[in-house]
Amino acid sequence: MSKLKRKFLPSLIAAAVATSVIAGITMTRVQAADSILQPLAPLDSIEMPIPSDNKYSEAKVVLGKLLFFDPRLGGDASISCGSCHDPEQGWAWAEDFSRGYPGTVHWRNSQTIINSQYMGRQFWAGAAASGEKQAPSAAKGGVAGNGENDIMEARLALIPEYVKAFNEVFGDEWPLIDNAWKAIAAYERTLVQTDTPLDKYLKGDKAALSEEQVRGKAVFEGKGGCISCHYGPLTTGEEYVNVGVPPNKRWEEDGLAQITFRFEQYAKGQTEEGYRKAKSDWGLYYRTKNKWDKGKFRVPSLRYSKYTAPYMHNGVFFTLEEVVDFYNAGGKDEEGRTTLFPENMDARIKPLGLSDDEKSDLVAFLDAFSGEEILTERPKLPEYKALFTKAELEEVKK
Repeated sequence: MSKLKRKFLPSLIAAAVATSVIAGITMTRVQAADSILQPLAPLDSIEMPIPSDNKYSEAKVVLGKLLFFDPRLGGDASISCGSCHDPEQGWAWAEDFSRGYPGTVHWRNSQTIINSQYMGRQFWAGAAASGEKQAPSAAKGGVAGNGENDIMEARLALIPEYVKAFNEVFGDEWPLIDNAWKAIAAYERTLVQTDTPLDKYLKGDKAALSEEQVRGKAVFEGKGGCISCHYGPLTTGEEYVNVGVPPNKRWEEDGLAQITFRFEQYAKGQTEEGYRKAKSDWGLYYRTKNKWDKGKFRVPSLRYSKYTAPYMHNGVFFTLEEVVDFYNAGGKDEEGRTTLFPENMDARIKPLGLSDDEKSDLVAFLDAFSGEEILTERPKLPEYKALFTKAELEEVKK
């Protein structure tokens, strides 16, 4: 073996292992789902993972709530976390594509914050490993917050209330931006719902579901096959699956959306051919660069879905009835459209043959995955204060 090959062999092996691990995200979890099917379970039967370097404290959560709704953690100080994850819109955004940075539009549907911190990874393709990583990805994303670390830190330093809070919570002399993300993640971990009709039913309250919903549960777990992907306490095994979702036509009709779409292709390391010819979101492929991952996205939780329409990664279905019709047709919309990567469609997606009554019962059961709407009063944000008075600055000039 040549010296050059020996020099790069460790790096090549590491890269191959990393690629195999990423690619294995899909297959390992799919195989697990097939071999050991987990039943539905109450959400509070599992514990939310909390990073060892970001332990809970009430003061941290209070600070995190302020920062979650503060648009100064962004580019032009007009977009906050709460702008795209609006409590009155399911802690999401009630359009097919999420709200974008001023002058742009996003390219994917906004996912709800409710229960999100139970997830092993964040975003539709699992691009962030935790809430602490998700927050800066959104706040600094080109079509989302578009912020810069130094500018955001400088703004926080000009707000005395934040200077005091960061010192008390984290020991910062001046607010550090990484600790802002930790505070936001801590706040998001308090946004959970464990008292849905389904949770109550699974704990023994058989009156928690209507007769129609009980019949729908039987369809969900039987003929409908929903539980093959939506199982366990989270109602998802967090697999990455191509279920046949067709492209959003908005990319063909909306010039701004088309610009965003091409920008994201470039930003995610798309090939030149893919950049020029792609007509849909390639999903997990952008992370793994494996052709068999094209069109795959993380299976979402069904919890709180009553309030989070529209559905799917690109928001192509505006009601749960449309979603059920899509699956009943074997992964096709009402026009017969499906994924542009049918070779990657999951084998579990096939025509179901559900009757109108069965579909109605199933939709009724899906309603049981959501409890009362979770709303919150938006906090009054602290104000700026100059670090120096005019007199002090003039004295320095002397």
